[in-house]
Amino acid sequence: MNQILVTKKLYITPELKRKKKIYKFYFFLSVFLVFILISFYIYAEYDRNKSEETSQAILSDFDQETDTTIAKNNVLIAVLDDVNDPNNGAVVEEPQPTVNKTKVESTSDGFNYSTIASINIPKINVNYPILDGQTDSVEETEALLKISPTKFWGPEPNEVGNFCIVGHNYRNTKFFSKVPTLENGDIIEITDSSGRTIQYSVYDKYEVVPEDLSCTSQLTDGKKEITLITCTNDSKMRVIVKASAI
Repeated sequence: MNQILVTKKLYITPELKRKKKIYKFYFFLSVFLVFILISFYIYAEYDRNKSEETSQAILSDFDQETDTTIAKNNVLIAVLDDVNDPNNGAVVEEPQPTVNKTKVESTSDGFNYSTIASINIPKINVNYPILDGQTDSVEETEALLKISPTKFWGPEPNEVGNFCIVGHNYRNTKFFSKVPTLENGDIIEITDSSGRTIQYSVYDKYEVVPEDLSCTSQLTDGKKEITLITCTNDSKMRVIVKASAI
């Protein structure tokens, strides 16, 4: 019996003990790394859901503002006949600018922005405000993209030129994740701060390297166009969707 015990003890060599310690170390390290990855995923999803809620709250405020906006262009005011009226009772035309409500807000990072339009793509259930910063810096754009799609380049919404909008692809249903699935003929609606909605029809879609900014060209032959920009699912390329006003 003693011989058997001695024989068993001989199998537990210092080398075996060292390997067992290494195995335990790697096992606990793997568990720790998995825990960290899961924590990052949970936080990322929480952050995205929070961004979605913030974006929809901004959209709700923007819709309320545009619903109560009154266009006052080319208003005709009838003046009663009055001896003190220099126009002798004539109908006077008083052009007034369209009322645009662009309330300035701030991100948690201290960047100021305003909501200049909203984008609605019925096919992929996209409905978000479009934000515009004040400095056009990379840091500002990154901060705004966490909240909602953002103006990248071009004229004011629904004006002549190429209005470029950039949005995150989270590889789910949020923000511009489904934009790469758009096809020619699909409709994109842009509502500006005056309440004017214009429909745009997709006519082209392609991919470019991140450094290629040719899609932002303003040579539109006097047409109103929009360009949607987002990442491919592997984030190595950029998906470009071009659309023209109907």
